[in-house]
Amino acid sequence: MQKVLTAGEMREVDRLTTEKYGIPSIILMENAAHAAANVIKEKLGGSVAGKSFLILCGKGNNGGDGAALGRILAQQGADVDVILLGKIEELKGDASTNFKIIENISKDNLKNSRQMFGTWFSLNSEGTITLNYCLTENEWIEDEELSEIFSRADVIIDAILGTGVTRKLEGIYLQTAQSIKWKKEDRLENFKPLIVSLDLPSGLNADSGSPIGVNVESDLTVTFTSPKTANVVAPASSSGGELVVVDIGSPRELIEDSLSETFLAEKSDAQNWLEKTKFSTDSYKNKRGHALLIAGSKNYAGAAVLCGNAAMVSGVGLVTVATSESAQDSIALRLLPEVMTRGTAETKSGAVAEDAFDEISEFIEKSIDAVAVGSGLSSAEESTRKFVREIVEERKTPIVIDADGLNALAPFDLEGSDELPLILTPHEGEFLRLLGTKNKEALKDRVKAVREFAEKHKVILVLKGERALIAAPDGRVVINPTGNSGLGKAGNGDTLTGIITGFIAQSVQAKVDIFETVVAAVYISGLAGDIAAEKYGKRTMTASDVRKCLNKAFRRLEN
Repeated sequence: MQKVLTAGEMREVDRLTTEKYGIPSIILMENAAHAAANVIKEKLGGSVAGKSFLILCGKGNNGGDGAALGRILAQQGADVDVILLGKIEELKGDASTNFKIIENISKDNLKNSRQMFGTWFSLNSEGTITLNYCLTENEWIEDEELSEIFSRADVIIDAILGTGVTRKLEGIYLQTAQSIKWKKEDRLENFKPLIVSLDLPSGLNADSGSPIGVNVESDLTVTFTSPKTANVVAPASSSGGELVVVDIGSPRELIEDSLSETFLAEKSDAQNWLEKTKFSTDSYKNKRGHALLIAGSKNYAGAAVLCGNAAMVSGVGLVTVATSESAQDSIALRLLPEVMTRGTAETKSGAVAEDAFDEISEFIEKSIDAVAVGSGLSSAEESTRKFVREIVEERKTPIVIDADGLNALAPFDLEGSDELPLILTPHEGEFLRLLGTKNKEALKDRVKAVREFAEKHKVILVLKGERALIAAPDGRVVINPTGNSGLGKAGNGDTLTGIITGFIAQSVQAKVDIFETVVAAVYISGLAGDIAAEKYGKRTMTASDVRKCLNKAFRRLEN
């Protein structure tokens, strides 16, 4: 997992890098520029030679990064136009140094070689670099030369504003951000320009997952040292396109020692879980775990089918679906043949009744490693609600609660435990009901909301939706980067519940941490969704397609 830092935490890392370790800030800026150049070069197929770049720079360090990047790209054969939104006399520190360098270079048009920072940079390339200035909105709109530069660029680099933004863009900054946005909307598919932001799209508040006004919308964001909240938390994260985090030389211990309790899940997290639960020569069904899904009712049989089938292909040894007697046959006919079913006492409407508790509780105690309750259960009747509360309060295994299981417990007033964790998987509407409110402002800061809920009730909370959040009882929040909008259809929540429950059953047998397991399950489920989108398209992909692509997700990670 990568730590996600606030703007203040990032400034502290930079300060300690210089003061404690003696690494000059100008070197950090140089490293950032080289790292960004490498990412862009790879994105363009391995070379920037002959490409036309427009780098829009503000007056702060983000603009300084852009100036250093322009010099490096020109050295590698690119034709670079740098536009400073201000006067060079207004610049300070490292930004001023880098702009003065390219001001001098642009005068010579890269005809000479010179020494900078003790290293020789060959400037006898075919690249060019030109420094331009723009001070006002009218100048941006009316200057024909600037318009020509803007229109011919193969790549537009946003180095306007970095992590210091806390209010809406105004003036020349607003005008340039809007121009980039319009350029992106007007371009043809697979046609220039590629839009790249340094650190984060200008106009976003680094510490917020919500946009605060107009901001640049990029195809690629190269962020330095660690991701920031706006890079990874929706909806702000959607403005940045592909995110690449690059190391610029700050010691890793400074990041690890930061106070942040917010993380970004990585591929390695899923790979580590797969390694810990891998199949050994003595693996057999009982050693792989037994998952019980209390799911389905007469009117909602499909949810139980999706949940049971997803659990079965998660790698677990055994899966049983317990459902109301009237729904058992229709569910059994559509389940994979490897999935077992049990009929239970039911209410008049065909939902699991409170009377089923003793029988199911005894079955759990004998052979079950993880339980899920809620998919298609129906919580309309008080008898079912009482059953859900009793099965949770008297639990003997970790329990995953979803859908009508959550509704039956809303507003939530229970408490989890380290020994027998409760894992709640609401979407935003269900989460509001758990909170006991209809006010969507309660979720304005999604990270804060899930952290406080998980800490208060000592549960693991998975808030579904774009960029799912996984919160731990100790206050950690992990942001999941996989998944896509094609998952926003009926049945995908049931599929996720089955996968999480199957993973937990395996982890109980393998003695793997449950929170680590939930993070891996959400990551891999989202990856299967991404593979399904590649194969079927977001418009036509279904929850069953996600389950079918789970094996490809496993293979992609294991290989």
